[in-house]
Amino acid sequence: MPRMSIGRLMVVVAIAMSASLHAQWLNYPTRGVPRTLDGKPDLSAPAPRTADGKPDFSGVWQLEARPCGPEGCGDYPAGAEFLNFGAKLPGGLPYQDWAAALVKERTAQLGRDDPVGFCKPGGALRILTFPPYRKFLQLPDLFVILSERDVTYRQIFMDGRSLPVDPTPTFNGYSIGAWNGDTLVVTSNGFRDGTWIDRNGSPMSDAAKLTERFRRVNYGRLDIDVTLDDPKVYTRPWTVTLTQRLVLDTDLLDYHCTDNERDSKHMVGK
Repeated sequence: MPRMSIGRLMVVVAIAMSASLHAQWLNYPTRGVPRTLDGKPDLSAPAPRTADGKPDFSGVWQLEARPCGPEGCGDYPAGAEFLNFGAKLPGGLPYQDWAAALVKERTAQLGRDDPVGFCKPGGALRILTFPPYRKFLQLPDLFVILSERDVTYRQIFMDGRSLPVDPTPTFNGYSIGAWNGDTLVVTSNGFRDGTWIDRNGSPMSDAAKLTERFRRVNYGRLDIDVTLDDPKVYTRPWTVTLTQRLVLDTDLLDYHCTDNERDSKHMVGK
């Protein structure tokens, strides 16, 4: 069989890729986008609202990325909180001494033992900071976060139920939400002990109580004030604001970290 020329091979690959992209709706226009007079998306326009008058958080979102460095932006832009959840908090996260020592060790190891690196779930906080996109689905009694990373999800119940008193710990915990004006206030408990909340290995224990306040500032921006009260790990409760930016004309991809994985067989010392 004659060899295919490099030029012809590139054409075949390009056609295959374009067909794949079309099939995945990566360039499908987002409906109802407000626009400026010159036809560009007006991301500073007022936030949309649902039929009952509440801000509508629905859409595909990405954590605001760090400024590009001298080496450029890279092909996997990440927000500061992905690496260090307290990156923008004056003085950093208020670790207890043992936790500070643990994070120092994990950081020096470049996150080698990060559970996410072994394809384990990232938990309720990291689902908001992963570089891959997330989609918010807003229903009258349920708010759902779909994560592109590892095809996972988080449910926030808004049907009037209470948090469980003695929950079986889970990766994402148990979450309920209620409106306070235009802010969706979410409270959660029941997390697994030893969860990492960032790449540096900042821990969260099974005693953690999480409060999140979702606010859509305008059409293109959504802020989430995250307050973590975890007396086993931190000296005091702390609050960090995660700024999410709307991503237009695209959707989530079906991605899991073990899909087509070929590295483990080459690992040594395991």
